[in-house]
Amino acid sequence: MDPIVVVILVGVPLAWLVGFAAYAYVDAPKHGMERKKWALISFAVPLFGFFAYLFERSEQSYDPSEDPYAGGSEAREAGFAVHESRRGEEPLGPAGTEADNGGETDDDDRWDDPPGVDLDDRS
Repeated sequence: MDPIVVVILVGVPLAWLVGFAAYAYVDAPKHGMERKKWALISFAVPLFGFFAYLFERSEQSYDPSEDPYAGGSEAREAGFAVHESRRGEEPLGPAGTEADNGGETDDDDRWDDPPGVDLDDRS
């Protein structure tokens, strides 16, 4: 086998793994994480280990006070987060129907069963 092929097939992927591990080793202490552990994971578990490090790193810097959906009375209506562009709209009920009208029932609220099917007369 030619040496250039060996370099391409072995050397390039190995260089990427070493690069991922070096990045995790240098960057981990900035986020309060163990550098040796994440460098080893980034090197030993190809590609997935490095993405796991990036994901875990972003979880370390989460600040709920900056998240508009994390809480606070102004960000929530009736216990659910509501996007700013949707504030003031009529709330929807189950399955996208209009909100409950105070317990009143209408004849229009019944399902449209096919002709000949009457589920109310079940025995």
